[in-house]
Amino acid sequence: MSHDLNLPGSPSTPAIQSDWQSGRLAMQGDSYPENSYELFSQVIDWVEAFLERESRSLTLVLELVYLNTSSVKAMMDIFDLLEDTYQGGREVAVEWRYDPRNERIAELAEEFKEDCSYPFAILPLEVGS
Repeated sequence: MSHDLNLPGSPSTPAIQSDWQSGRLAMQGDSYPENSYELFSQVIDWVEAFLERESRSLTLVLELVYLNTSSVKAMMDIFDLLEDTYQGGREVAVEWRYDPRNERIAELAEEFKEDCSYPFAILPLEVGS
């Protein structure tokens, strides 16, 4: 099952794209879906499948703006998967890009990063004035 996710974003759900060939998973936007399990179970299934079948590195590229509590929980599950994989000797990384005007999301990203021993970059986006 190497099909990729390509979920368009909505006002309450992030756009999600995966690229099996290059080992990348990207998410952008707000995340406060009605049913976060439904949304994120697809993402977690994809990550688990990739980590199981491939030996290449996996990079998550995030531009999440707002996350509700259940989305935070789902992201923690994903980051835990990456941590287990990294502890097992695989390369994984997270790049979290954020709008520097949004300090709350930068703080949230920092909180996530504290629990991760793998490369976790928190990068301000270029903001056009």
